[in-house]
Amino acid sequence: MEQMAYIRRMRDLREDHDYTQAYVASILHTSQTMYARYERGANELPIHHLLTLCQLYAVSADYFLGLSDMP
Repeated sequence: MEQMAYIRRMRDLREDHDYTQAYVASILHTSQTMYARYERGANELPIHHLLTLCQLYAVSADYFLGLSDMP
């Protein structure tokens, strides 16, 4: 799996749940601009945001990071 597979999966999970970037950013207590930078890969996603997103989408970190295809 490619190194930055989580970027694609992050966007796909958000879109699959019909969430906006602004909504997810509010869950992470960050700005929509910063969240958009995470989705583009311009900034690395902090581990505490990874954990929050895994809980939000009810998936494992391995799935989110693209290490597994089993949510």
